[in-house]
Amino acid sequence: MPETVPIIDVTGLRQPDQEARRQVAAALGAACRGAGFFLVTGHGIAPEVTQRLFAAARQLFALPEATKQALSIRHSPHNRGYVGLSEEQLDPTRPADRKEAFNVGLDLAADDPEVLAGLPFRGVNLWPEGAPQLRRDILAHFDAAWALGRLLHRGFALDLGLAEDFFEDKLDRPLATLRLLHYPAGSGTEAALGAGEHTDYGNVTVLATDGVAGLEVKRRAGGWEEVPQVPGAFVCNIGDCLMRWTNDVYVSTPHRVRAPVAERYSAAFFLDPNPEAVVEVLPGCTGPANPARYAPVTGAAYLRQKLDATYAHRREA
Repeated sequence: MPETVPIIDVTGLRQPDQEARRQVAAALGAACRGAGFFLVTGHGIAPEVTQRLFAAARQLFALPEATKQALSIRHSPHNRGYVGLSEEQLDPTRPADRKEAFNVGLDLAADDPEVLAGLPFRGVNLWPEGAPQLRRDILAHFDAAWALGRLLHRGFALDLGLAEDFFEDKLDRPLATLRLLHYPAGSGTEAALGAGEHTDYGNVTVLATDGVAGLEVKRRAGGWEEVPQVPGAFVCNIGDCLMRWTNDVYVSTPHRVRAPVAERYSAAFFLDPNPEAVVEVLPGCTGPANPARYAPVTGAAYLRQKLDATYAHRREA
């Protein structure tokens, strides 16, 4: 088992005993300062929730191409909908990624005041018609991963010397995205990866996988290390936004997905802060020898910068 990607049982974060919570927080902090990746057990998400999610993903990606294109992310300024094979290029030095994706955000009604006001990233999700169970199963996992992400932030706050609920009011209506991913078998090459080298944009990513290997983490000393497959565990990693919040105390680690040999599915939940939340260097993360490296920015402005750099259709718009 690689030492750089630790396994952390987060059961203690739910205990009334503060020492139990502190022990988990210390383990999370060590992982966030080190590899930037960790595996989470004791998360409390029932296996059936994830199983139904992957069944929904298989159903969705098996839809006719015309049906999927009708749900294209190009129809949404809010980062929702379908991304076709090779439409995304995470590593600009390599060919386009050999994967397709489907993005779901906070499930808002068409008459939600923020939707009607046209606020950034506050739009409706794009769903295939006549598939209510698919929608319910995807949203059930969205909610479960969101709850886990908030729990992890209680550990982060404790590790950073903040009030345990510091992040709670910054993640209660987040710019979160659940991204279903499908890597067709044999669709890539050594040059065209399933997903090119990149770091994630938000605070933390909660990744569910189907057990097929492929995810690799870049070692600090160079080279790539495969993330181990642990049944029932979620792969978590720090994103650029939390790295910014902590003034680089926590590390956002480059990673990639190898060219797929076997068909592979995964589901990445990206927890970004509320759109109006101000991301500014936290107290305790600066000092005389470590001044603040980042100016304050809102969650919405930061996400827009990141997405505009990734998607050609956003730059063209």
